Amino acid sequence: QLQFVESGGGLVQPGDSLRLSCAASGRTSSIYTMGWFRQAPGKHREFVAAFGRSGGSTKYADSVKGRFTISRDNAKNTVYLQMNSLKPEDTAVYYCAAAQTSTLITGTYSRKAPYDYWGQGTQVTVSS
Repeated sequence: QLQFVESGGGLVQPGDSLRLSCAASGRTSSIYTMGWFRQAPGKHREFVAAFGRSGGSTKYADSVKGRFTISRDNAKNTVYLQMNSLKPEDTAVYYCAAAQTSTLITGTYSRKAPYDYWGQGTQVTVSS
């Protein structure tokens, strides 16, 4: 089993930055893909970013490419999402998720189905 604790959300102004954290516990050795998704009110949950087990390959949604960075600290079993130049359209609940398959190899990293474990979500609101 895996459990996640997310933190770092909040209310910021357009152009500001935030860093989200996702601390994992349990069978972290079973994780092959870590990802971030988000869900805005009235919308479907959408892919934001992901990286594979080796950490050498990362994927981003076009809407956040160049502004967001996914990273990890293996010693802390923590995954981060650094969000810069935030826009009002980035407002959403952000979720970290783990897949026990190599979704970057299969090309399924942006789909919700391969992810077996999800965090509780953290609210990010971008507003002036």
